[in-house]
Amino acid sequence: MRILGIDPGIARVGWGIVDARKQDFAAIDYGCITTPKDQGLPERLLFIFDTLNALVEKYSPDLMAVEELFFAKNAKTAITVGHGRGVCLLVAGKCGLPLEEVTPLQVKSSIVGYGNATKEQVGAMIKSILGLSRMPRPDDVCDALAVAVAAGIKRSFRARVVRSQKTEMG
Repeated sequence: MRILGIDPGIARVGWGIVDARKQDFAAIDYGCITTPKDQGLPERLLFIFDTLNALVEKYSPDLMAVEELFFAKNAKTAITVGHGRGVCLLVAGKCGLPLEEVTPLQVKSSIVGYGNATKEQVGAMIKSILGLSRMPRPDDVCDALAVAVAAGIKRSFRARVVRSQKTEMG
């Protein structure tokens, strides 16, 4: 399964393409969409939309994984990031991609093993899991790869539970 992981935002959107086979993961490509600071919100959102569409066309993912928003301290920031996240969801809908949403807690728990892991711990594990020579930068890129891996783990676990239930019933 090929997964497009996304760490949503407005100024920067991290993305990562990961191939998942059972519990084995490989990074295919990754990067960061940086929107022009001198443009207004509508133009920046369109830039994100167009770039994500191009990534979907280029890599043909089977699934889009997007990090759910989790902050309550700054409502204005949350709303702005929510706009960017909405564009990501729109691309999934437009392209007919199944969507897996993961919380930061799920990402940390899946990747490191506990929900209070630091960004550095998540980054080190992503580097190890994906066999990368160095930690991807900026953090948005590393977060996007972690979202993709966490979504792959979540999907794999869910499939095993369903198979187990069918075996018990059958």
